[in-house]
Amino acid sequence: MKSIIVSMAVAAGLMVAGSAMAADMPAEGKAKCAACHNVDSKKVGPAWTDVAKKYAGDKDAAGKIAASVTKGGSFGWKMGNMPPKGMGASDAEVQSLSKFIAGLK
Repeated sequence: MKSIIVSMAVAAGLMVAGSAMAADMPAEGKAKCAACHNVDSKKVGPAWTDVAKKYAGDKDAAGKIAASVTKGGSFGWKMGNMPPKGMGASDAEVQSLSKFIAGLK
């Protein structure tokens, strides 16, 4: 009986830890980017976690992501072209979302 309770406690802890590690797309991302991007899986465009991996270790990752989003293009992903500023994101939204993407693991 004791092992069942311990097992249930461990399982519950793992579920909580797993949900805490999964990043949810910010509201402005859902409004402006979710038609083409997911945080952790490819859609029309790359997963944001894949974008973060591309820039891992780059101290100016957020700036480079913001510049690419602002300019638009394919960025070497071979998935088609993203229009400048995606679906009409403001400069502030581009900066905020670029920091979020750069911080993903």
